[in-house]
Amino acid sequence: MAEAPVLLSAVVCQYKQCGQDTAGEDRTEVRTFEPEQTGLKETKALVNWHASGDATFHRRCWVELTEKCKRTEDGVSAEEIKMIKEAKKTAEYFDCDERVKSEAKRVSQMIMTSSHCIAFTGAGISTSAGIGDFRGKTGKWTEKDRAKATGKPTKGKGKRPKGNKGVIFENLRPTYTHEALCKLLQMGLLRYVISQNTDGLHRLSGIPRDSISELHGNSFHEKCEKCGARYERPYRVKSRMENVVPKKCKNCRINHRTGRKCERKGCDGYLMNTIINFGDDLEDEPMDRASEHAQKNDLVLCLGTSLTVSPANELVEEGKKPVRMLICNRQPTDFDPMCYKINSETKSQVGSRVFGDCDHLMREVMRCILPQDALQEWEDGREDRMKEYNKQREPVD
Repeated sequence: MAEAPVLLSAVVCQYKQCGQDTAGEDRTEVRTFEPEQTGLKETKALVNWHASGDATFHRRCWVELTEKCKRTEDGVSAEEIKMIKEAKKTAEYFDCDERVKSEAKRVSQMIMTSSHCIAFTGAGISTSAGIGDFRGKTGKWTEKDRAKATGKPTKGKGKRPKGNKGVIFENLRPTYTHEALCKLLQMGLLRYVISQNTDGLHRLSGIPRDSISELHGNSFHEKCEKCGARYERPYRVKSRMENVVPKKCKNCRINHRTGRKCERKGCDGYLMNTIINFGDDLEDEPMDRASEHAQKNDLVLCLGTSLTVSPANELVEEGKKPVRMLICNRQPTDFDPMCYKINSETKSQVGSRVFGDCDHLMREVMRCILPQDALQEWEDGREDRMKEYNKQREPVD
């Protein structure tokens, strides 16, 4: 059976001066300090905050609320101003269904007329598979900063595992977006994938090794520190110290050795995980291939990424000019203005900017690219693809 289409629930606006439940509008979701931590009295609040500090607004109501905070005469309490300022740092934005469909039509045309389209992906394409993100309203770094500010961990609904602790990578499966990118690659509409993710889901979806640069490594890959041979495993590769002499990396000071040795005849070198930690240099070979395709591209699909990590984020600007760029995620980026640039010759917008979930956008894109019967056949094939994915992963209870 084909997966059910994305159904967007009505926006339940927590702004007391609104109180309307309206589907079909842009919305904003936030998380801030818990009201009890700030001493905010509910009777004085402009927002019906959840106990966890979560709230959802129409986007227009969120704009009105943040403007009120700039004017002290509007009677916003100091406690609520503090909460709203914190919420602004990690607010997540979602375009209405009508806008997503409209942009999907434009994006599909851009893809089909591109000569060298590439994808640049981040953690946001894997959140629907069970991976936590980093900079969203419940992201790893967000939670750490908030806990530091309040002196205690954030609790409540929507909390994700910090650093993906507790997430069993072997049980994760590709999302709609992973599969859509693989399908576009098979159709010749996508030429290359550059990813910052280490979850291995792109490779599991069927993207060949020579069609992707996993800049920060792959949790299922290990390499020989002596001869460079690489091995792809059905299990998550972890550093083990009990049966090998640990060797701390000179850059990140972490032991990369996994406890296994190279299988090449006459080598016997120690195997290491391929994860790039803070302080580590990116590997030359995947970075060189990524740069090669980035320079050729005339369209880059930036999906689920905040585009804040360098030097990887610099790749999206290396393409043919004017740079044509789609950005789809939940938060603003420094590269957003590039999406709205106007081509001086055609007088049309060069790129596309969509706020929301990548799976939502890519479903609409695939509906525009594939004929109805072909789309139905491909989506119905997920059950069989899941069986193949299961064969490539060692089950973990």
